Amino acid sequence: VIILCFRRYLLMTLTSCVFWNTFGFSPAVDSKPNILLFLADDLGIGDIGCYGNNSIRTPNIDHLAREGVKLTQHIAAALVCTPSRAAFLTGRYPIRSGMASSNRYRTLQWNAGPGGLPANETTFARLLKQQGYSTGLIGKWHQGVNCESFNDHCHHPLNHGFDYFYGMPLTLRNNCQKNKPPELDAALQAKLWLYSQIISLAVLTLTAGKLTGLISICWKIIACFTFVGSLFFTYWYSSYGFVQYWNCILMRNHDVTEQPMRLDRTALLMLKEAISFIKRNRYGPFLLFVSFLHVHTPLFTTAKFLGKSRHGLYGDNVEEMDWMWVRKILDFLDQEGLKNHTFTYFASDHGGHLEAQNGSAQLGGWNGIYKGGKGMGGWEGGIRVPGIFRWPGVLPAGTVIDEPTSLMDIYPTVVHLAGGILPSDRVIDGRNLVPLLQGRAQKSEHEFLFHYCGSYLHAVRWHQKDSGAIWKAHYVTPIFSPPGAGACYDRGFCPCFGEGVTHHHPPLLFDLSQDPSEAKPLLADTEPLFNTVIRKIEKAIEEHRRTLTPVPEQLSVSNVVWKPWLQPCCGTFPFCWCDKEGDSTQTL
Repeated sequence: VIILCFRRYLLMTLTSCVFWNTFGFSPAVDSKPNILLFLADDLGIGDIGCYGNNSIRTPNIDHLAREGVKLTQHIAAALVCTPSRAAFLTGRYPIRSGMASSNRYRTLQWNAGPGGLPANETTFARLLKQQGYSTGLIGKWHQGVNCESFNDHCHHPLNHGFDYFYGMPLTLRNNCQKNKPPELDAALQAKLWLYSQIISLAVLTLTAGKLTGLISICWKIIACFTFVGSLFFTYWYSSYGFVQYWNCILMRNHDVTEQPMRLDRTALLMLKEAISFIKRNRYGPFLLFVSFLHVHTPLFTTAKFLGKSRHGLYGDNVEEMDWMWVRKILDFLDQEGLKNHTFTYFASDHGGHLEAQNGSAQLGGWNGIYKGGKGMGGWEGGIRVPGIFRWPGVLPAGTVIDEPTSLMDIYPTVVHLAGGILPSDRVIDGRNLVPLLQGRAQKSEHEFLFHYCGSYLHAVRWHQKDSGAIWKAHYVTPIFSPPGAGACYDRGFCPCFGEGVTHHHPPLLFDLSQDPSEAKPLLADTEPLFNTVIRKIEKAIEEHRRTLTPVPEQLSVSNVVWKPWLQPCCGTFPFCWCDKEGDSTQTL
């Protein structure tokens, strides 16, 4: 019996050693760590202390960086929320899944639109669930809800591998807070109001002319004008006039729990849900994706943090995020004894929104030394984001890595940690970061990164590993307005195509290793490698485009307009109103 037990112990030990050597970890590390992913919304890389900000206080994010690994060249795959998050969830450029737009609508606009992350896309949540993980998403989704009816939930998180969802199926906008100027299609709404007024004035003029005998027209024509005008007004106002009810909702799994949501308690409700998820699954393994509503406009901030920062409402909101979310959740992990068993990640979905302003007050983030911001083609300020990892005892503390990495890398990284296998029937653009994070690899696996604006390729980055140079070629750049302003303040958002962009022949070329601010484009006359670099990049573009296959465009105009039969509703449409949360924040 003793000999048999010894043989069994020896066999288990040898098997364990083979497993850990295969995965590159020491035998002391848990085979399947808990995975905690923090993703901020619209946070600029220059808004955090550990990335150089000395006026907005982010002590908890800074502490996370000191205990782990900080990436200085962490790149978003898209410049706005919906496509960037699609790439994050799938490890693939958004153009591969149809989540890249060829029109001016670059994100999902309504809960009641049929566009969204296709059901045939495989998220990391689905793969981790197959490996025995409990998977949860708390916060913002912005990947669609329904396809053909108000409750088919074809794009819902629970249809993409998450066991539990509590949060906002769309995104915050000014429309979600009373007394704020409308943000959703503000320019279009102004035009619709104007057209409605013109139609009303025409009807009144015709009616007055008929009654006074000045205009010879039959009443049927006036009635027809009146009917068409009323129909036009009813259709557009039934959507844009009630944005708060249609878009600003909270869901728990498949059920709408608040419609409209109450912003004064939303953050506390979500924090409570995140902590409850960890508590329910503390014996693991679990995947928790905490997708912040912070720091997107309207920047609703609780009274405890209002007026406390040196950067107005935006700074208040950043500091609240650092304390309310990062500190509280990490403290709870520590309290439950899970800190050393949890792989933690913090990032932003893209750069700060420079054009977000209210008069002279800046309501968007700061992107440090990097040019541009959210929505601005391939400029660094819109795509270079914070990237912080912590896993005590496994990842070396206090490490800084300057190699190019991508938000898409999280997909293969967490699948690797969970012992899963990547799909073999599709291109995965992300790369496993574990060797780089542990110091077993010195170079990023990325040679080229492609920077899209919608479905339009604006720039390409080439990591020349033998020299250490980071070349970047811009083929298209937005035209800043007013000229030289560094953003599209006159438009409110930089376009991807049309008259608002400049096409460069030859492309603008920068060496980011020497000029990270993209201040001085290199010239063919003065840069000996100019033509060689451009030829190399253009060959990479050709090879990249050969890997693309046509897919339905999820962000087409027909997929992003409001369709009432797709509207999530907690009552009988159109009477959608409910508050199922009560005073549940009092128990937090």
